Amino acid sequence: MEDMDAIDRKILALLQADGRQTLTELADRVSLSVSRCQRRLRDLERDGVIRGYHAAVDAVALGLGFEVLAFVSLLQAGPDTLADFDAAVSAVPNVVQAQRLFGDPDYLLRIVAADLAAYQGLYDTTLVRLPGVQRINSTIVMKQVVKSSPAADHVMTSQEVPHARRRDPVRRVRWEARDPGTYRASNRSSSIACDRAGSTSAGK
Repeated sequence: MEDMDAIDRKILALLQADGRQTLTELADRVSLSVSRCQRRLRDLERDGVIRGYHAAVDAVALGLGFEVLAFVSLLQAGPDTLADFDAAVSAVPNVVQAQRLFGDPDYLLRIVAADLAAYQGLYDTTLVRLPGVQRINSTIVMKQVVKSSPAADHVMTSQEVPHARRRDPVRRVRWEARDPGTYRASNRSSSIACDRAGSTSAGK
């Protein structure tokens, strides 16, 4: 939708924050008449900007508070392998998001489970058996900082983004499932291995 203006973006931001508000409430918050607000809303829906209305469910309340980002590399990224992997990963209920990436790794999966043991079971019985999988690096999510997509009226365009300041590199910790029952957290200078029983070992 090329002719989207500030009012359209505000409508989207308000709906992202509360998708159950009435049309009257929405129109009042963007200072439009109900009929004009409804017309804009229908245009956004018709053009596919608004793809649907959904309930945001608390994963912890469902017993799925353990979240993992899994980076998947395939043996070869041919069309048939990609199609088979797409179909297979779409059928795994614990995979709540899957994205194909440029370069290596080939996929980023967002996975939820009850706890570490449940994820280990999913890893052993399902994830490593997905079509064409060569390697999976698993990163455990520590905390949700931004819990939803950014408000549409606050996202900066390419012209508005300031020049980034040079910053010191951030040391990233990566958890890898090396074998059943063992996970490894590593950075450039050191690594820490943790087995299922909770014992740890460190090395350079």
